[in-house]
Amino acid sequence: MWKEFKEFALRGNVIDLAVGIIIGGAFGKVVSSLVNDIIMPPIGLLLGKINFSDLFLDLSGTHPASLSAARDAGVPVLAYGSFIQSLVDFLIVAFAIFLLVRAVNRLRVLKPEPAAPPAEPTTKECPYCLSTIPIKATRCPHCTSQL
Repeated sequence: MWKEFKEFALRGNVIDLAVGIIIGGAFGKVVSSLVNDIIMPPIGLLLGKINFSDLFLDLSGTHPASLSAARDAGVPVLAYGSFIQSLVDFLIVAFAIFLLVRAVNRLRVLKPEPAAPPAEPTTKECPYCLSTIPIKATRCPHCTSQL
């Protein structure tokens, strides 16, 4: 069982997958920072100095001053501003993955798989009776003609 696991774990696909997950996690953090720190502030400014991370809907009727105050008090809220930021994160990551897959697919189209060399023939036809015979035959087993 250990040997099978070792073969599985050391196969190229598993290592590639692990590297992809690590890079994807780092890419997700970069995209989150891009959205939270660079994209959403100008959009909030254009929409009337709105900070999307502080947008929430109070479900208790206590009207807390901010989202962090509501969470500290344990007040139930719908934090739709955080959801909007997460949605923008997702759209950016999905678009980046789309572009990556599209580029890889174009490379596959440009570089087709090399064709296997044609196999050597193992049979031939008898010129007299047109039967299929082994290529090394010197006499046809069907019509007994000398080849």
